[in-house]
Amino acid sequence: MTGTARIRAAYLECERITREQARNFSYGIRLLPGPKRRALSAVYAFARRCDDIGDGPLPGEEKLRRLKQAREAIHAASTDSADPVLVALADAAERLPIPLAAFDELIDGCEADVRGARYRTFDELLHYCRCVAGSIGRLSLGVFGTLDPDTAARRADALGVALQLTNILRDVREDQAHGRVYLPGEDLERFEVRLEPGNGLVGDPDRWDRLIRFQAERAERWYAEGLRLLPMLDRRSRACCASMAGIYHQLLGRIAADPRAALRERTSLSGWRKAGVAARSLVGMAP
Repeated sequence: MTGTARIRAAYLECERITREQARNFSYGIRLLPGPKRRALSAVYAFARRCDDIGDGPLPGEEKLRRLKQAREAIHAASTDSADPVLVALADAAERLPIPLAAFDELIDGCEADVRGARYRTFDELLHYCRCVAGSIGRLSLGVFGTLDPDTAARRADALGVALQLTNILRDVREDQAHGRVYLPGEDLERFEVRLEPGNGLVGDPDRWDRLIRFQAERAERWYAEGLRLLPMLDRRSRACCASMAGIYHQLLGRIAADPRAALRERTSLSGWRKAGVAARSLVGMAP
């Protein structure tokens, strides 16, 4: 197989991974022109690999070992690699200003998950959010492109934080069952909510409602800053970003409207609603 054919096959594999596993992001990624779509699929494929290691069933020490291997692999990414995801990423980074070093932050966050990190203050949680999601915002910005990279990077980081805060609220029960609690300890104390790993208890439902709505309002402030990125992007990149943000923003609205739903099931949008957000994004109507 020639070098060009290997690279083409590598991108196809990344697009397959994205199509099959990016339940929310794939709607936006599809709106990009071919070269950017392929590059962002490569970013997603490697990020998903790291997430899957951190969230998988392996023992903690084995997870940390594999995350270390992933860190070493991204540092050595080359189009000569036997790994198609690394081939695609290396090629994409040669063509676009994608800051591959940001994957180090993502891996830092995955390692914190493996170690069962808890967050006493929102500032501590904010650092985690910037690692696991702000990093993806900045990687994505490298694909989108912008005329003011410094300002855009701050806004991309803020949008990543907003999406991660939404994730935390969406997955609160699932995370708790797996021994993870992300909500800041100071907030749990303030609203007198008991939320310990694995115990399935939250105490008084009214206090739970107030806690979740407080967290949702905080996330809204991060959306307000992050969505200021949109005018800085070209039309197709703006549509992609607006679609991804719009889906999560709608999720946040549902969570805030019915905080107790998170205790029963994972909040989600139907496929047609996600497609609707993507369609509106393409014509500049969302989020």
